[in-house]
Amino acid sequence: MMDTQDAVASRIRQLCREQGITPNKLSKISGVPQATIKSILLGESKNPGTVVIKRLCDGFGITLDEFFGTEEFDALADPQTSGKQK
Repeated sequence: MMDTQDAVASRIRQLCREQGITPNKLSKISGVPQATIKSILLGESKNPGTVVIKRLCDGFGITLDEFFGTEEFDALADPQTSGKQK
């Protein structure tokens, strides 16, 4: 099962593909350092902050709702209820 960190990295890759931009170009248009984007994509950044995600969204020209409003995020297990029946 995918965790939040994987879902964020996957979504960034998906948006880069859709918009035909590289992580390097994303860095330039969002103002987020290349090292930060690389760290997220490689799974080294365990918890990218909201401000970073917002800046990436601005670079992509989308809202936070559009970033997180995907099946991948909807399917994430709630750590509070994981292992419990609903």
